[in-house]
Amino acid sequence: MDSGTLISFLAVDLLLVCVPGADWAYVIGAGLRGRSVGLAVTGLVSGYALHTALAAAGLAVLVAGSPALLTALTVAGAAYLVWLGWSVLRRPGVPQAGEAVERDRWRVFLRGATISGLNPKGLLLYLSVLPQFLVTHDARLPVPAQTAGLGLLHMACCAAVYATVGGLARRLLGARPAAARAVTRTSGAAMLGIGAFLLVQRLALGG
Repeated sequence: MDSGTLISFLAVDLLLVCVPGADWAYVIGAGLRGRSVGLAVTGLVSGYALHTALAAAGLAVLVAGSPALLTALTVAGAAYLVWLGWSVLRRPGVPQAGEAVERDRWRVFLRGATISGLNPKGLLLYLSVLPQFLVTHDARLPVPAQTAGLGLLHMACCAAVYATVGGLARRLLGARPAAARAVTRTSGAAMLGIGAFLLVQRLALGG
């Protein structure tokens, strides 16, 4: 795989990662609630690590070729986003001092992994976007190795962008409870809206 292909993939990937969505909403909420941004980002990246492993093993192709399984995964991810968004709207986060509320470190990580693991945008990347950058003829590396390499590049982009977003949210809104609450509610509404839209769209297609 040549450098031009890698640069092209990086440009497209960064564009997708920088579009606010469920991942952004979660890492912003984690920062404002006083939870570890690092743990939240690690959880999100772990979800994409699972996507990468499945894609490199060729399972992503099987999922793409099974409409029923793809629908089930999309519905599960959308339903989880609706539930998570509603939970955030019910209890919007406000800035917390220090790390006093870090009793649920495992939950912070696991929730991040679940969000990215079921994120429809992640499915789109690995099932539709990433295969377009694979070289199938006269390639120095086999397709699984190329897939793993592009997946790792995506994970690095996610880690950099989400850590920056979470850190800025904590720094800029940490001393502004009212603004922090408004941003958290907006994030919750975004997750709920994205999830509801995907549910309606998928059910309409299924009908």
